[in-house]
Amino acid sequence: MDKTLYNIFNGKTTPNQPAIIIPSSAPIPGTLSYPQLLETIRDFSSQINALVPGLKPGDAIAISYFNSLEFVVAFLATGFMRLISAPLNPAYTVDEFTFYLEDSKAKVMVVPRGAINDKTKNAAIAAARKQGTVVVEAHWDGQSIDVVALDSNKSAKSISRVAPSFEPQPDDVTLLLHTSGTTGRPKGVPLSHLNLATSMGNIINTYDLTPKDRTYLVMPLFHVHGLVCGLLATLLSGGSVVIPQKFSASHFWKDFADTGCNWYTAVPTIHQILLRNPPTQVPAIRFIRSCSSSLAPATFQAIEQHFKAPVLEAYAMTEAAHQMTSNPLPYRGAHKPGSVGIGQGVEIVILDEQGNPVEEGEVCIRGANVTRGYLNNPKATAESFTKDGYFRTGDQGKKDKDGYLVLTGRIKELINRGGEKISPLELDAVLLSAPNIGEAVSFAVPDPIYGQEVHAAVVLKNKDSGKTEAAVERELQAFCQSKLAKFKIPKRIYVTDVMPKTATGKIQRRVVSQTFFKEPAPSQAKL
Repeated sequence: MDKTLYNIFNGKTTPNQPAIIIPSSAPIPGTLSYPQLLETIRDFSSQINALVPGLKPGDAIAISYFNSLEFVVAFLATGFMRLISAPLNPAYTVDEFTFYLEDSKAKVMVVPRGAINDKTKNAAIAAARKQGTVVVEAHWDGQSIDVVALDSNKSAKSISRVAPSFEPQPDDVTLLLHTSGTTGRPKGVPLSHLNLATSMGNIINTYDLTPKDRTYLVMPLFHVHGLVCGLLATLLSGGSVVIPQKFSASHFWKDFADTGCNWYTAVPTIHQILLRNPPTQVPAIRFIRSCSSSLAPATFQAIEQHFKAPVLEAYAMTEAAHQMTSNPLPYRGAHKPGSVGIGQGVEIVILDEQGNPVEEGEVCIRGANVTRGYLNNPKATAESFTKDGYFRTGDQGKKDKDGYLVLTGRIKELINRGGEKISPLELDAVLLSAPNIGEAVSFAVPDPIYGQEVHAAVVLKNKDSGKTEAAVERELQAFCQSKLAKFKIPKRIYVTDVMPKTATGKIQRRVVSQTFFKEPAPSQAKL
């Protein structure tokens, strides 16, 4: 099991070493050592087996939970039982939950305490009931974990149960995440124990993580960034993970200092928020990692100046089980603003459309961390890999004289809002399903906080409705709220009589964006 998640618990020589720390800002603070965490995972596993008998290797368990000890336990228990974790953003709508449950064929959905009592309003439970997915509520009371089934309202602790054996295999799929695709339909990305273990090892080697290191987790665990880098790599290194209930700038620095953290990883949005809410006294920080969207050089310099720590920008994708490149630690080499660094345990090549090496072209990667292909989507899989087995990232880039990768553009039309990848075609489809919408085009615009923000332009079928543009915008945003997670809803919706097109009659999002969105003058722009 050397190349499985279970390796987290192999060879730990300091049994009292904290694995998970829940800070004082959380409702139930506490600390679990590695043996205590493993025992809690065994307890959870036995309760799931008692409440949902008949689970077999390859079955999926959906986890609709914000960052918490319960999420960590449910995720690791699922993998150790040779099942597949399918983490889902609790902010999804019923329609979104329904799609992901259908695609993963999840047999079980894990939700927080209180969700069952709120089942008439809880989108995850409503979708699970439509799909026939068993819903269980997991809760840590500070001493032990309790799992309760929705329909029977029965606690597993009252049932005779046996702890299952943990024998995961490297090739077992252990994680299913979805990534927005250019077709509009999210694509399932199956990741094996080997994929994750490889990425975890690469991250440990990049940042020299040891049991002395302690990280403060701010990224959501239902995304690969927080899950693989923040949580799993830290645990494999024998370090400690501090998990607040949610990211809060007002609690961050106190929690960080009180729990003895010395590094964190985040998206540029969070770095900017922390710059606006600096600590009264800067704690000792070994390094700060930035990933999931581009970090402006000015922000890079401001972070290093204010927090007195090297900022290491990295480049990652779900399909690569997160990290592909990173700037090195200062004593290993230069860390360059504007670059995402060098390959970390993976091969990085720049290829043209025919798969030939070029100076500037599509960034392609190869390594044991990369998924073998998309779930039930052979066409997308074939299109995403070269004949030599390199994965096509869809990003355009080049290498500088030192081999550092510089990203120069995006080949695929995805909107990257603070690290959340959004398919514009998905948004177009929702807007076009609204009453009186004849044409709809969504697009990315620059944003000082999120990197990119979502805007859209629409053409009305009935142009004489008598409604103002502002009224149409409000109605469409309200319509989208019932169909999309909040972060996907267009911040601005422009109403036009004619959708701008190219000379050949094609609609290009770049042209639409340039027509309707005017960047503020430098004096108006906010940090």
